[in-house]
Amino acid sequence: MALAIRTDLAEEAHALWREGAGETTRLPGVRARDEEAEGFPVTRVEILDEEGETALGKPRGIYLTLDITAFWRREEDAFARVVRAVGELLSPLLPEEGAVLVAGLGNAAMTPDALGPRTLDHLLVTRHLMEVLPGMRSVAGLGAGVLGTTGLEVAEWVRGAAEHVRPAAVVVVDALAARGLDRLCNTIQISDTGLVPGSGVGNHRMALNREGLGVPVLSMGVPTVGDALTGARDILTEAGAGDLSPAALHGQGSRLFVTPDSIDAKIRDLAKVLGYGLDMALQPGVEIEDLEALMA
Repeated sequence: MALAIRTDLAEEAHALWREGAGETTRLPGVRARDEEAEGFPVTRVEILDEEGETALGKPRGIYLTLDITAFWRREEDAFARVVRAVGELLSPLLPEEGAVLVAGLGNAAMTPDALGPRTLDHLLVTRHLMEVLPGMRSVAGLGAGVLGTTGLEVAEWVRGAAEHVRPAAVVVVDALAARGLDRLCNTIQISDTGLVPGSGVGNHRMALNREGLGVPVLSMGVPTVGDALTGARDILTEAGAGDLSPAALHGQGSRLFVTPDSIDAKIRDLAKVLGYGLDMALQPGVEIEDLEALMA
């Protein structure tokens, strides 16, 4: 029996393909390279065509994975650098002008899924202030609830808001799932391909993409949960149990997911990083000191 590998990260999907095909094998339709932003490692994966889409199971487009492991060392300038890095990566993917709708996805009552809603707490919303702030970009925020508590698909919320705001682009922020436990809360993925909420945990919802909304849809997210079975296999293998058969791990744990310790504090910090990074990308010239004053 095969063990399903769940991940929202294009970088992981690419690494898993290489792992299965051989380290030196080149994947047609996919281009990957390592970069850097503000001293943090960045992996750029570009899915170029249908062959690449099929191989990695993700739509064509650009996927940027920012490794923020060093951020948690709490160096003096780490927060400012990671915020600038997020803004630097996001900015080129945005249209040069026009209103932007930011949708924070997830369940605010469930901490590992609360990243999207809490990011909105740090978003500089300006749409209602354009008459007094003519030099700033129009930004609207939407806290899209989850189907189980609203009876509405997230895509229905976002589509309805977009019809009123008429944005040049939509940015969706959501918690993601990762295959590797070491990536939980340690990576930020930014892409220009939109998002399928819940896909990483096998709970696919309606897609949020350009085809559905009629405008570019960017996504930002951090993996906050991982599959318990693949994590258990990795831990046992590292402990010397050998290459375990996937079938041996199936059973009651097939729907279990794990999340890091101190997830409350990490979500709080990550939401501020993503919110401020969005602000810096959407409002060029705004500095962190300005945001701290405006959000106080």
